[in-house]
Amino acid sequence: MGTPDFAVESLKAIIENGYEVVGVITAPDRPAGRGRKLQESAVKQYAVSQDIKVLQPEKLKNPEFLEELKSLDANLQVVVAFRMLPELVWDIPEYGTFNLHGSLLPQYRGAAPINWAIMNGEKESGVTTFFIEKEIDTGKVLFQEKVTIEPNDNAGTLHDKLMVVGGELVVKTLKAIVEDDYSETSQELMFTEESELKPAHKIFKQDCKIDWNKDMSQINNFVRGLSPYPCAWTEFKKDEEILSTKIYEVEIIDNKKHEFKIESDNKTFIHVLTPNGKLSIIEFQPAGKRKMKATDFLKGNQFDNFQLVL
Repeated sequence: MGTPDFAVESLKAIIENGYEVVGVITAPDRPAGRGRKLQESAVKQYAVSQDIKVLQPEKLKNPEFLEELKSLDANLQVVVAFRMLPELVWDIPEYGTFNLHGSLLPQYRGAAPINWAIMNGEKESGVTTFFIEKEIDTGKVLFQEKVTIEPNDNAGTLHDKLMVVGGELVVKTLKAIVEDDYSETSQELMFTEESELKPAHKIFKQDCKIDWNKDMSQINNFVRGLSPYPCAWTEFKKDEEILSTKIYEVEIIDNKKHEFKIESDNKTFIHVLTPNGKLSIIEFQPAGKRKMKATDFLKGNQFDNFQLVL
């Protein structure tokens, strides 16, 4: 059960390691792009290429879907980047249902663990497999694999690392369940107080606006953690026009005290100065334009007449 590219890697690993996949459950086709053509999920595209039966329920409690799911007669279900399952779905197989999560549980339970780990400045992340229970991301842990977060990693590069390691961990978990060679660790034994836990709630557009009052490392982590998606943004003012601008990459210049302003030689750099330091905008998407390097933008545009909107 899965939908995006992150889940394809696990499905591919399962098949390539000789396990029989009797069915794939994924999201219904959705309109996408300018033409609003129906688009199949990445998981569906791969499953179809492997001649695997695909189910695409709108509602997971739909009686017809439940009957079809039961008729597949699977003895184990694997969930990777899907949606919250009702108990009458995850309780069907005799060996249960396990989930692959993109964090080292119990930390970063929720929809956006990869983004939040970088936004919070973590030096380490990883993947976890666990048996699904009623409360989301709280089931007993089966296996974990750690992954280092490098200083230049963003949400995109960490996603790709965890996707590959996750596929390997899914196969390791499958093998252990088949051979009945595993232990389960309650997440409650992995922390002492609820206050220690860092959540990974879903990120909305309003959560992505840069707070220029933060220190430079926080702003850098914020931009990295939201790049390339859903993307940090800010507002600049040119003349009387307010321009919403996506910021994909920045570089810290210093941590000295400055007055708020924009600084540019209109050739090689765009700097944002704040009371907590100075940083350079490396890659961004100016309002009404494509994503580009700041140096490319400055080949035909000036930026010293822009102001920062706080």
